[in-house]
Order: sequence, then structure tokens, then C-alpha cells
Amino acid sequence: MICINNLIKNFADFYSHENFQPWEIIDHLQTILENKFNTLTDDYLISEDVAIHKTAIVEQNVIFKGKVIIGENSFIGANAYLRGPIYIGKNVKIGPGSEIKQSIIFNDTAVAHFNYIGNSIIGNRINFEAGSICANHYNERKDKQISVLFNSEIIQTNTTKFGALVGDDSRIGANAVLSPGTILTKESIVKRLELIEQVKQDS
Repeated sequence: MICINNLIKNFADFYSHENFQPWEIIDHLQTILENKFNTLTDDYLISEDVAIHKTAIVEQNVIFKGKVIIGENSFIGANAYLRGPIYIGKNVKIGPGSEIKQSIIFNDTAVAHFNYIGNSIIGNRINFEAGSICANHYNERKDKQISVLFNSEIIQTNTTKFGALVGDDSRIGANAVLSPGTILTKESIVKRLELIEQVKQDS
């Protein structure tokens, strides 16, 4: 059992269902955001499925698809591609040309240019250098089911789409790759060009 609150301090403020595992949160993210839309204040500009805080900055040619919430003082760089459901907290920076899919990104996190984050939960004060990837699918394997390794225990997710859970204050180097099912505890460091593959499986 992975307690997300132990890795991301304010996660319970976002969602308090303690029995949900990270990949289950991602699977239910559409419903979670639909409920959050009903509680948004007048500080958000809402256009169909997209809610953007009035203090947020969205540069030119950003594409939104699906349910998206962008929080206070956040920044979305030019030509970014956001495929909902997506929740972006306060003071988050998404760099130009980055793609975010079905993910949660908490406060004060920076995602540099040309990054991909798919089906992931990203904590507070994370820094992703340019070109880093949170992969969400095992394209190269015959068995595409994703397992995670946590506290020396292998946990079956029973899903084929899950990226990473990244704990607060972690650092991801340029062009690093987090393989599907990566769990990083608080203050983790991933070197530039490093591949994180926590669970080895036969192809």
C-alpha cells in the first residue's frame, strides 16, 4: 500500500480517499476534476472544460483537450499540449513545447521545455530539466501490464497506463527517462540521461 501523503505533503487537500493507489487516482482523475469544477471560485476563467486562474499566464498556441484546471500564478509556455484530465497547482511552470497527459502537478514545480509527462502524479517543488520523460506505457513489451516497486515490494497495478509518482523536492535531469511505474520518494535525484527502471520484467 502506497500512502501518497507520505510522498506529497498536501495531497490530502487535493483528494482525501486514502484507499486509492496512485494509478487508481489517475484512472479516476476525470471524475475528480468534474467534482472540483463545481467548487471553483470566480477567480477562475472557465471556458467549457478548461478552468484557468485569472493570475495564470498561457502563452500562444497552447492546445487544451479534455478537462483541465490551471492554478494561481502558473505559467504555460508556447506550443504546449495539455491532454486532460489535468490538474496543475499554484506557481507551476510548464515550458514551451511540453506535453502533459492525464496528470496531476502540484505547487511550485517546474517542467522545462520539450518534456513529456503522462499519467503521473508530480509533487511539490519538483524540477524537470529539458527533454525529460515520464513514460506511461510499455510499448516494447508483449505483456504491457505495469508493476511498481515500493519498499522492496512489487505491486501489480492491473493497468497498462501509469507513469510515475514523484515525491516532493525531487530533481529530474535533462533527457532522463522515468519508466512506467516509477515511484520516487521525497528529494530523489535522477541524473541527466539516466533511465529509471525499477521493476525488471520479461518481454
